[in-house]
Amino acid sequence: MLGLGDSPKPSIGATNMKIKKGDNIKVITGKDKGKKGKVVSALISQNKVIVEGINMMKKHQRPRKSGEKGTKIDVAMPIHVSNVKKID
Repeated sequence: MLGLGDSPKPSIGATNMKIKKGDNIKVITGKDKGKKGKVVSALISQNKVIVEGINMMKKHQRPRKSGEKGTKIDVAMPIHVSNVKKID
């Protein structure tokens, strides 16, 4: 039973995101404003989505074998769901 000042605790990580994997979106704020893309994955607990070609960062990859050079690869980083808008 709940006391006077007690309230039921919300479940952690339970959010209601309207954007899902496979949706087409448009970025409405930030450095990629106006760009469009497809959602690759949705991080529901963090309220973020990963969109192909949006919010790209360089990742330095070490050489795997001796004599091989290290490379820089582009990786899509998560963007907050409030910064994108679902389009048809």
